[in-house]
Amino acid sequence: MSAEPHSTLPPVRLHSDAELARDALVAPLFARAVRPARWAGPDTRVDVGGELVADQLPAAAEVLGLDPADEDSPVYASQAWRVAVDTGLVDVTEPEEDSGDGADGAEPEYGTAAPGEDLPLLASGAPADVLDLWLAALDTVLADAAVPDLDDLVDALDAGGDIDFDRLDWNPQREADFLDGVLANLYLLSVSEGAPGDGRVPLPVLAASMIMSDDMGDPSDAVLEQVSDAMMRLDDQFRQLEPIGLVDYQPVDEALMAEADDLADADAVAGGPGQAEDDEDITRYGMVRLTPLGLYGVRARMLEAGVEAPAVGELAGKGADALLDAVSFYPEGAAQAEIEQWLAGRDLPAAVAELLAAARGDDEAAPLRRLRCQQALTPAGPEAEPAVRAVLDDPQLGGLARVWLAEHGAADVPAPDQEMVFWLTVDTIAAQLAADGETEELPLLMRSLTEHHAGFFDQVWRVEHPATAYVLEAMGRLHPDKKAAKEARKAAFKARSRRP
Repeated sequence: MSAEPHSTLPPVRLHSDAELARDALVAPLFARAVRPARWAGPDTRVDVGGELVADQLPAAAEVLGLDPADEDSPVYASQAWRVAVDTGLVDVTEPEEDSGDGADGAEPEYGTAAPGEDLPLLASGAPADVLDLWLAALDTVLADAAVPDLDDLVDALDAGGDIDFDRLDWNPQREADFLDGVLANLYLLSVSEGAPGDGRVPLPVLAASMIMSDDMGDPSDAVLEQVSDAMMRLDDQFRQLEPIGLVDYQPVDEALMAEADDLADADAVAGGPGQAEDDEDITRYGMVRLTPLGLYGVRARMLEAGVEAPAVGELAGKGADALLDAVSFYPEGAAQAEIEQWLAGRDLPAAVAELLAAARGDDEAAPLRRLRCQQALTPAGPEAEPAVRAVLDDPQLGGLARVWLAEHGAADVPAPDQEMVFWLTVDTIAAQLAADGETEELPLLMRSLTEHHAGFFDQVWRVEHPATAYVLEAMGRLHPDKKAAKEARKAAFKARSRRP
């Protein structure tokens, strides 16, 4: 699967393995696969490929509680059986391929089936065992979802009854990659800070994310038709993926299916999750969200493909240096959640000392580490005070320590000297630039940090901070006071000139 680099892929908040395993066991298709696995025995007959022979499908349908007379029941039974075989819930011994089909009067040979050795894991195994079996079932369902529908296959039959793959225009790898890409985009939309509250994404938005680039202007009719075609494919695929528990899906309104040419109207395609209420009723075009189990499943596939997809809580057992390095790239909410889990169960004074030590440094990422450290210390109580006071004389941490002590009402907080004030100003702005870029709020922060110091720009360029010139250049672009911005540009030039 493909995804953005780890620095732009936010961490996901997963349910516990026990909760996810319970979700897996009640996923309709997975639960259906368990029943024929328990039913399999000496009289179960299979063809080459491990498929149930046709005359056994009615009995399998009954095991599933389906009406054997219903024309769809054999399809459901066959699908459940295939999932059971592919996941190891059933062990099959296939017949020899040259054993005959009974056409010469001889009785055809069949293979046999029996409950698989993995079947008991559903009752006695660990949650991780259940989830491994569910992931295997997911692989089967995803492979099925990438196959063209029956109508397309029938249309592609040649005179000899074989599938003409050129006419079908079906490339298995391309289709699998497309579906993986869709799920990766849905995952990213689900875990981003600005994700919709209920996690539901309009189908036009998801389809457009696969067809339209971010810098594309008004889409052409040809592009809109591609989006419409993608929506129709996704509508069919999500209907197949919902029974395995991967997604919650509200299908495209059947009334709109009859007006497929209207599905790719520009408003629906150009809108985003936050615009759904402004559209005519975009829910009619289909809505989808990854379930908690789906988030787990897509992330597992990403990890298997070598994509770095972090999860909140996975740093709990690592050192403070690893924690601060990682959360420096997290959105603020996710960073706070990770920090809280890291602190839980630790001796707080020792943890605070470790965080402060990890926040030191002159490297490019150090200002943001110190910002995350300050964020981590915010909820700490009086027991953290000794460790914080221990760094009051530290040139890199002394300002941070004074801010924390003042905010927590501590007594006898020494005033910082001017050099520390200027250093902390540079460090704070550098951290904000690294965290969020040039936001609308940053000019206001610059004004707040500089307006109380007469002659600020005459002195700040001398600050021994690696980011001094970089910060001053940013202030020259962004400071809301034109005179101050001009002074910042002059100071940036001086700062650059004094460095070898």
